[in-house]
Amino acid sequence: MSSLTKGRDDLTDAVSHEGVRTTLNGRRVPRWETVQAIATVLAEHANPPRNAAEEVARILALWRAIRDGEAGAMRSAREVELHGWGGGEDGRWTPEQVAGMLINPFNAIEIHPSLAVPHDLILSEDEWIRAGVRLIEEHGAEFALRAILQNLKGDYLGAEEGSPFGYRLPDQEAVDAYTAFRYGSERIVQRLASEPNILQRSIAAMQDDETMSRDDRIEMLRAQSDPSLMLEVMTVTPETWHEISEEAQHQVFGYLIKEIGPMGRLGLPPEQRFHLVWRVPEPSQA
Repeated sequence: MSSLTKGRDDLTDAVSHEGVRTTLNGRRVPRWETVQAIATVLAEHANPPRNAAEEVARILALWRAIRDGEAGAMRSAREVELHGWGGGEDGRWTPEQVAGMLINPFNAIEIHPSLAVPHDLILSEDEWIRAGVRLIEEHGAEFALRAILQNLKGDYLGAEEGSPFGYRLPDQEAVDAYTAFRYGSERIVQRLASEPNILQRSIAAMQDDETMSRDDRIEMLRAQSDPSLMLEVMTVTPETWHEISEEAQHQVFGYLIKEIGPMGRLGLPPEQRFHLVWRVPEPSQA
């Protein structure tokens, strides 16, 4: 093993015969560079061979735990800042990655569309606070603060190259479409609650609409030929709106709303930003 560690650019240090012997007899905690070199050559010469990088990462957590106790199982705040979250290549999350996901405010709050792309929330604000408090208690305020800074700089779990967070000028058309659908859905739920027969009346109005394009009419007929989809559509109520499939929601949306689009500047409330045309006018409009 000592010979195998010599003359390698990927290893910080070569390990002497004595270094190998004292490391393997376990009488003291060796330097990490020594453990890393031994773990690397052992993984490479195992039968069958093992992935050296994965074995080194696995043993690093054990070495830290022996040296520093339970807190040592996580990379230091400085290591995270210099090298990112690391690990995860084998599909398993490291403690640092879990901490990075939990401390990321993007996962707990709905950021304004002018600042970030639409996204789903993973945990509530209260859960985010509790996770942050526990992280500070167990690993110190420095780790938590540096973890938040890493996230804000774009190094976060699930990041794509060139798209840190969506903290950039987003695809405004996609943002408008997403926001319009959410606003329209809220209005639909209100009308379903106040006008029990509005869906049937809207379907009839859509079928009689001579201004509908040929492609839209073909799409409507295709959807109506799906019994399971139409069962969802025809039995929807305000209480079940969020339980039906997205395809069923879009079908109901198309039945009730003829047109919706932005008419006001970005930042206005949805009712002022979007112009909505119902297939069947609201009672007040009629």
